[in-house]
Amino acid sequence: MNAVVDQLEPVADRLRLTEVFVSLQGEARAIGRLTTFVRLTGCPLRCQYCDTAYAFHGGEWWSFDDILARVAELGAPYVCVTGGEPLAQKRVLPLMKLLCDAGYEVSLETSGSIDVSQVDPRVSRIVDLKTPDSLESHRNLMSNLDVLTPHDQVKFVICSRADYEWAKETVAAHAIDSKCEVLFSPSFTQVSPTALADWIVEDRLNVRFQLQLHKLLWNDEPGR
Repeated sequence: MNAVVDQLEPVADRLRLTEVFVSLQGEARAIGRLTTFVRLTGCPLRCQYCDTAYAFHGGEWWSFDDILARVAELGAPYVCVTGGEPLAQKRVLPLMKLLCDAGYEVSLETSGSIDVSQVDPRVSRIVDLKTPDSLESHRNLMSNLDVLTPHDQVKFVICSRADYEWAKETVAAHAIDSKCEVLFSPSFTQVSPTALADWIVEDRLNVRFQLQLHKLLWNDEPGR
């Protein structure tokens, strides 16, 4: 998808966006915070539980200046760059730098299938490591784990007990919980939140259990 986006893009200071909106952050460390979401169009992955498939195609070209102006207009000090897969458009890297330079606190939600080492160090990288039952675990770029810092986060969406065991073993094998915060989230409708919480407690895992706040509040409506 990134090759297609890059070929279509007419100038260097534009990105294809699906939406820019303000809401409450629904997950990760900033859960509950007023957040401006900059959602880029396009993703090379097809996770079986994806809840943003509407961002795979379409969108509109935005200049960096227009994006920054819209973010300023919406008025939230925290900005989440998301997708789709935002890193599929390489020009997202200078956009995130500009957002940081403008004084925003910035996070990046990425699948972890694309190198994150070039992301501005001021950005909190939220790497969604894909479990086997996502059907995209073969896309994980495990070398990303080597560059993570305490400023970053690794998320696992758990679809089954087998996914949980895989995630637990992966955290231990790579000592991920010693590098950054680790998040375990139940896949909506696939794993009981109570069951996942019980497994974490039983195994005394050094991870943060999380539910997706936006699904509880707004049933995951786009633009909320």
